[in-house]
Amino acid sequence: MKLAVLCPHFAPDAAPTGEVISRIVLELADRGHELHVVTALPWYVNHKVDAPWAGKMVRREKTQWGSITRVNPFPTDKTSIPQRAAAFAAFSALAGLTGLRGGKVDGVLAMSPPLTLGLTGWGMHLARRGPLVFNIQDVFPDVAVELGAITNQSVISLAKWLERFSYERADAVTVLSEDLRDNLTAKIGPAHRHKIRVIPNFVDTVAITPRDRMTTYRRELGIGDETVVLYAGNVGLSQSLELVAHAARELRHDPSVVFVINGGGSGLEPIKAQTADLPNVRFAPYQPRERLAEVLASGDIHLVPLKKGLARSSVPSKTYSVLAAGRPLLASVDAGTEVARVVEQAACGLAVPPEDSGAFLAGLTSLLADTEGRAAMGQRGRAFVEQWASPAAVAEAYERLFDELRHRDGV
Repeated sequence: MKLAVLCPHFAPDAAPTGEVISRIVLELADRGHELHVVTALPWYVNHKVDAPWAGKMVRREKTQWGSITRVNPFPTDKTSIPQRAAAFAAFSALAGLTGLRGGKVDGVLAMSPPLTLGLTGWGMHLARRGPLVFNIQDVFPDVAVELGAITNQSVISLAKWLERFSYERADAVTVLSEDLRDNLTAKIGPAHRHKIRVIPNFVDTVAITPRDRMTTYRRELGIGDETVVLYAGNVGLSQSLELVAHAARELRHDPSVVFVINGGGSGLEPIKAQTADLPNVRFAPYQPRERLAEVLASGDIHLVPLKKGLARSSVPSKTYSVLAAGRPLLASVDAGTEVARVVEQAACGLAVPPEDSGAFLAGLTSLLADTEGRAAMGQRGRAFVEQWASPAAVAEAYERLFDELRHRDGV
């Protein structure tokens, strides 16, 4: 098959969604397919176009499996919703214009967020005459509304209209969990439920394996044999990192425990300010992708703290990476959601209510006291993810879906 792929990030950009789509593309290429990617110039880590890529609005490159077209993402202040919306719209329009070339394809795969790529994907579907699969990583505008980042009712109404329009125009919509399937079904009605498919994000169980906890990364942070409580990922509005700050403050007199926050985002400076006087908190920037397994191995307990309601609209991809690393998980998420179900089903950690500092501290204290139990949780998590979410399995699911849509349409 010849496929067009439309996404906001692609390797070497370090965004989690970029890592997901990059590996899916490579797996599909290994299965003999031709792929043409339209994406942004790398910009995620520093929130500006990386120096080696700056200077041009559009860059194109040939690959062994097809091509990559990278366009300017128009980076703006992450805290300004109007500016970000304008940047997403400009990026989506430029990506759409550059993605029209290349002739007919057998399918179009578009990724959201940003939601505007649903409209761009529909345009590519019409121009290049291949069925459209719209992949949803986070449900927008639900996340922004839950966070209070968008309060203008006119803007919310417009975003919800674009959301429904995109879902209804797509030939299939892929989501990461049954929670998200139910979310979308409620919006577009049961008549469209058949087009909503659950395909999880993969975890690279070959690159990410259980390793010795005494890593070079620890030494770089001045950490020895202490128990490391690690949050690694985006430090933004969706995460309840104030729970981490509260726990660190309560445990500040215990020299055997160190908290590490690895990542960046709009919430980084506030959490640094909250913990500035705490000797048991370390901060580290995003690490190169090739160090991911080492970073994960450095943590003895990993954290997934989401604010109320967000676990129904988002499934953090790092959840499965933590399990692949053989480490236990403390998840602060809504009961009954995907992450909570995985933790319960795999018996790989603890799930506590979101934004509840008392429950979070109690769960963390329990894990800190149970060294042998943590090791067993890590082993069970590793076994669970090996059976469920390999890159090859995810790529095969997309291959089957495009085959189904092509044959349905008589392509």
